[in-house]
Amino acid sequence: MVFSSIIFIFYFLPLFFLCFLAFGFNKNVLLVFSIIFYSWGEPMFVLLVTVMVFINYRLGLLIEKGHEDGRAGMWVSVAIAANLLPLLIFKYGGFLLRFVIEFLGHVAVSKFGASPDQVTVNNLPLPLGISFYTFHSLSYLIDVYRKHVRAERNLRDLAVYISMFPQLVAGPIIRYKTIAGELHEPVITSERAALGIRIFVIGLSQKVLIANTVAASADQIFGLPPDQLSTSLAWLGIVCYTLQIYYDFGGYSNMAIGLAFMLGFTFPINFDYPYMANSMTDFWRRWHITLSTWFRDYLYVPLGGNRLTAIRTYLNLWTVFLLCGLWHGAAMNFLVWGVLHGALLVLERFGLGAVLDRSPSLLRHAYVLFMVMITWVFFRADSLSSSVHYLAAMLGLGPETDYAPPLRRFLGWDVIVAMSFGVFIAAPYGARLGRAIAERTKIGELQIGHMSGMVVLFALVVLSLAGGAYNPFIYFRF
Repeated sequence: MVFSSIIFIFYFLPLFFLCFLAFGFNKNVLLVFSIIFYSWGEPMFVLLVTVMVFINYRLGLLIEKGHEDGRAGMWVSVAIAANLLPLLIFKYGGFLLRFVIEFLGHVAVSKFGASPDQVTVNNLPLPLGISFYTFHSLSYLIDVYRKHVRAERNLRDLAVYISMFPQLVAGPIIRYKTIAGELHEPVITSERAALGIRIFVIGLSQKVLIANTVAASADQIFGLPPDQLSTSLAWLGIVCYTLQIYYDFGGYSNMAIGLAFMLGFTFPINFDYPYMANSMTDFWRRWHITLSTWFRDYLYVPLGGNRLTAIRTYLNLWTVFLLCGLWHGAAMNFLVWGVLHGALLVLERFGLGAVLDRSPSLLRHAYVLFMVMITWVFFRADSLSSSVHYLAAMLGLGPETDYAPPLRRFLGWDVIVAMSFGVFIAAPYGARLGRAIAERTKIGELQIGHMSGMVVLFALVVLSLAGGAYNPFIYFRF
C-alpha cells in the first residue's frame, strides 16, 4: 500500500483517523494500524519487524546497564551485528553469493561437477523498508550507547517509533532522540493538523501530478535498446528521471512529514531544493538530508571525519559514499553511483570547490545538474552495461539510431506541463509565489488562497488516480 493510492487515501487513512480520534489519540491504535499497513504489502515479514522491535528493546536496556558494569561496548557491538544481519541476508545475500561464485568459488563449485556459469543465484524477497527501519534502530541503540538518550522503558513506544506507518517503509530516517519527547506526549493541535494536511496534499501532488507523469516517459526511454536510443531521447529520459526521483521521493517524504504533524510528531525536513546546489558537497546537504546526516554522524565522524590527514579524510568520504551506494541497492551500478559521488566530493575538497566558489552562480548550478544527471544514469539503469550504453547515447557516442522513435512519442502535453511545473518549483520561486498569493487572499485568519489551492490540487490528484494513472514508487525497492 502506497500513500498515493485510492485505497490508502479513501479507506485506510479515514478509518485510521476515525479510530485514532475515537480512542482519544491512543498510540495503541497507531501501532495496530502500522502493523496492518505493513501487512498489506508484506504479511510474511511482519514477524521480522516484530522480532527486531523486541530484540532492540532488550538491547537498549542492556547497553544502558552496560555503562554500569563496563559491558556497554560489547552490547552495542551485538546490537549493530543483530540489526545488520537481516539486512545482509535479505538485501545483499544474493549479491555477495554471486560475487563469491564469480571471483572466488570456481574451484569449490567445480568439485560438484558444475561450472560457475551454470550456477544461478536469485535474490531473496526484500522486506519493505528494511533499510529504513534498520537505520532507525541503529541510531537509537548507538545514541543510548553514547548517552544521548535513555533506553526506552515502554515497549509499545519503541515499537511505535520503529514501525509507525508514516515512515516505516520509506523514511525519512527519524532518530529516536528527535521525537523522544513527542513519542511520550504527542503534540496534537488543530493548527498542526491543518499544517500537516497542507504538507501531505503538497507531497501527494508532487508524487502524482509530476513524478508519475514524467515517470512513464523515463521508463519507456530507459527501456529502449541501444540502437533506438538517440542523443536527444537519452537526454529527455534522464531529465524526466531527474525530476521523477526528486518528486517521487521528495513528495513521499512530504507526505510522511504531513502525516506526522497530524499525529503529533515533528519529522525533520528531508529535501531543501537540492537542484539549486552550488556544488556536489552542497547537493548532499540538501538531498535526502536524513540519510546524509545519518552517515555523517554514525559513520563518517567515527571513522575520523576530517580531523585526521587529508588522505584519511578522502578515504573516509569515499567509504561513506561507497556504503551509501550499496545502501540503495545490491548491484554494481549502485556501487559505481556511490563511488562517483564520493570522487566528486573528494575532488571538491582537493581544490575543485575553491574553483567553484570563484565561478559564476549559473556555471556552478550547471556543473551540479550535469554531474547529478550523469550519475543518475547509473542509479536508474538496470545494469552497469546498460548505464554505459545510455551514457554513450547521451554523449553522442552510441550506435547508429536509424530506428529511433520520434521525440514527440514521449513528450506529450501532460509531460511538458509536468516538467515545466517540476522545474519551476524545484527552485524557491514556487514557494515564494504561493506565499505571496496566500497573503493577498488572506481574510482575517482564514487562508483562502491556501485552502483553495489544496482543494484544487487534491481534486487533480483524485482525478489522476481514478483514471488509473501510472503510479510507481522508486524507493520501495530500498
